[in-house]
Amino acid sequence: MWRNLYRWALRRPRGPGAGEQEFGYLGVVRPILGFLIGLSAVEIPVFDLIVVHVVPWRPARWIVLGLGAWGLLWMIGLYAGFKIHPHVVTRDALRVRVGHGVDLLAPWADVASVTKRYRSLPSSRPVQHEDGALHLVVASQTSVDIRLHEAATLITGQEPTSELRLYADDADGLVAAARERLSDTARSSAAQRAEP
Repeated sequence: MWRNLYRWALRRPRGPGAGEQEFGYLGVVRPILGFLIGLSAVEIPVFDLIVVHVVPWRPARWIVLGLGAWGLLWMIGLYAGFKIHPHVVTRDALRVRVGHGVDLLAPWADVASVTKRYRSLPSSRPVQHEDGALHLVVASQTSVDIRLHEAATLITGQEPTSELRLYADDADGLVAAARERLSDTARSSAAQRAEP
């Protein structure tokens, strides 16, 4: 979180390289995070006022202020992590991320199809494995399905998966960009097979 906050504050996200496209997934959680960050900012002076007038032990004020500031910065760092780690469509692969904790590469040669499909899941855990599909969830939702040619272990310690499901704010744009890369990969493979 602290590294994310540092990079975001200094405007140091890497940005897309040549021929790369970025797709964010912050839109669905932005209102929730904004509310929590605003609530934390208001909470700090309110608790300070309460502690100063109720608790006779002077160091309690500094402890409460420190914890409040730490919590506020942690939530801003979480927001920054979502902001500076988008999904990236590259020439060779789809880079799928969820904040700073999940960063996967799905090479186009391994991808059979990419489709748009919204799903709501009962749990908001960011990584879920169910029925041979790996769900990378944002706010209990996914919006893009990526079917692989063969089951593969994408995250160490997880079961092999034949489908990857993720959330993107611009699901249509991500699907269109991915399909374009898939057709480029198919044409390139066909041209290599045709060469003597």
